[in-house]
Amino acid sequence: ITFTKAAALEMKHRFLAMTNRKYITVSFGTFHAVFFGILRHAYGYSADNIIKEEQRNRFLKEEISHMNLEIEDEAEFIQNIIGEISRVKNERQNILEYEALSCDTKSFRKLFQKYENMLRRQNQIDFDDMLVYTYELLVQRKDILRAWQNKFQYILIDETQDMNQLQYDIMRLLAAPRNNLFMVGDDDQSIYRFRGAKPEIMLGFEKDYPEAVRILLDTNYRSRKQIVESAIRVINHNDSRFSKEIKAFRAEGQPVITAVFDNQQE
Repeated sequence: ITFTKAAALEMKHRFLAMTNRKYITVSFGTFHAVFFGILRHAYGYSADNIIKEEQRNRFLKEEISHMNLEIEDEAEFIQNIIGEISRVKNERQNILEYEALSCDTKSFRKLFQKYENMLRRQNQIDFDDMLVYTYELLVQRKDILRAWQNKFQYILIDETQDMNQLQYDIMRLLAAPRNNLFMVGDDDQSIYRFRGAKPEIMLGFEKDYPEAVRILLDTNYRSRKQIVESAIRVINHNDSRFSKEIKAFRAEGQPVITAVFDNQQE
């Protein structure tokens, strides 16, 4: 499992090449593709049940126009609202207790409820619902959970540092009771916290799975020595990270130039 369709296809092609096969006995996909497959088997969903981005934006735009909100940039505001709706769902927060950031809390809760009601009326789901519904299904239906646990006997997750808590909770359900869970990631490359990613998942993995073995890939094949050493000096100031020594495979190159500017234009 990985985060982009392109990465999943790349993994699939590498598997076929390494095993010299023309068919696959392994599932490859993004989180959403795998979870939607589970929902499709359980509820009979098809692609028509997934709300389109333009449809969602149009609905929110119409609802916002009926509200007395002071907005400077409508497109940016809608994207902020969408991001916040996603955060509420992925973190399984109670909307009645959630304090909004994009606008006043009362208006956000109203928009959230209207959006949810529209999805239910039209029997549609968004990408965040795929996670929420999958989690609820696997928790409530132990028979369905066991079936998928038997199918996914070994699980490899790529780019672990970009996982959010809900994705991790679902994967823990699917991996049990064998717990054959292989996590690949780099906590130093975690840059999507604003999107709900939790690098703490990587940092706490060995507490969740005390028998886990950590393997450090300590050679950087991409960058030259000066870049690797400079990057490590900066990232070493982070408090929450795995302590690690990284060495460059490539020879020395040009020195890294640093500069301070007074403004963005400069």
